[in-house]
Amino acid sequence: MILLTFNIVNIEADSKNGVQISDEERLGISENNTKAILRILDIHDVKASFFVEISIAQKLQNIIKAISSKGHEIAFYNKNSTVHEIEEVKKFTQDFLEKQIRGIRQKEVKLSQESLKLLEFNYVSNIDNANILFPFKRLKRDTEITEEDGLSIVPESISPYSQLPYNDFVFQILPMKYYQNMVFETLKNDDFVLIYLNSWQFTDFGKYPFDIPFYRRLNSGKKMEDKLDALLTWINEKEMATSRMKDYIF
Repeated sequence: MILLTFNIVNIEADSKNGVQISDEERLGISENNTKAILRILDIHDVKASFFVEISIAQKLQNIIKAISSKGHEIAFYNKNSTVHEIEEVKKFTQDFLEKQIRGIRQKEVKLSQESLKLLEFNYVSNIDNANILFPFKRLKRDTEITEEDGLSIVPESISPYSQLPYNDFVFQILPMKYYQNMVFETLKNDDFVLIYLNSWQFTDFGKYPFDIPFYRRLNSGKKMEDKLDALLTWINEKEMATSRMKDYIF
């Protein structure tokens, strides 16, 4: 099973040449990038899970509604919000969607499992804060979903033969043929492959003067759209199964 997920997060990079990019403009970029992702998913009739960053969720009601109406899952991404802030945003979003939010993703800041249970989440998808040298390290971690006190813990996926994680940077940098081979080999060994990408990777950095490293500009924007399109074309040609996170776990 392929679990395709997207983190809806504003790009945090500073701007170049003294150009000011407001929070509203950053939010608009995230919205437009998400629309591009939705268009590609719709073409290939693939459902995914979208993890919306807590601090911008209430400002993205229209795009969240669009995501949900197309049959995709809405979950949350916690950057650095408090338990109280998450509780308020969760209630607000569930009320206007009339659907339960089951999942949350964490990276730098990680709430306790007890807190997540009290917030009535059913699963947590934690991801690593890897630095740029991670491809040169052999990684080893559990790749099976576990359950603790009613909370499902979903780990990052790792290629069993290359030991590369299926994170945002690996997708952006690797040639698609190599990435496809990774997915194919992993599914021979594991029950699922969890892939995650960030909405900001679909930004046209030729249009917006963000100050980001060259290796993060590589294959971004339209090239990311093309890579996602190529991956989904291959998935459908090979008749590989895909699923939203909540459906696979429960």
